[in-house]
Amino acid sequence: MITQLTIGQLAKAANINIETVRYYQRINLIEQPDKPALGYRVYPDETLNRIRFIKRAQLLGFSLEEISQLLEISDAQCETAAQMGHDKLQLIQQKISDLSKMASVLDEYTQQCAINADHSHCPIIDTLIDENH
Repeated sequence: MITQLTIGQLAKAANINIETVRYYQRINLIEQPDKPALGYRVYPDETLNRIRFIKRAQLLGFSLEEISQLLEISDAQCETAAQMGHDKLQLIQQKISDLSKMASVLDEYTQQCAINADHSHCPIIDTLIDENH
């Protein structure tokens, strides 16, 4: 069954804002259907499916530019998609490592604050001010 959705119905079905639909049209992630002489533009199911693809890809950390590239890749180009996925995975793993290091350092500083008997200075503030850290 093919359904035809107005922009409002499309946005609601995709759980996004109407302005997001318009933005995706402006950057050519989705096509804007022709407007009939009388009535509203209607979007096919394929547009809803494409928006759902975009949102799932964003949840995996892909940028809209990367998603645009993924949308251009056919199933026959799985190697290209796999490489993009691998590159994104490496970036995510690096961010996790960086965040873990940041958490460890912040934990150390907050522990220093907890045992700080000298209330004239704060170990966290002192460390952030110190250019050697």
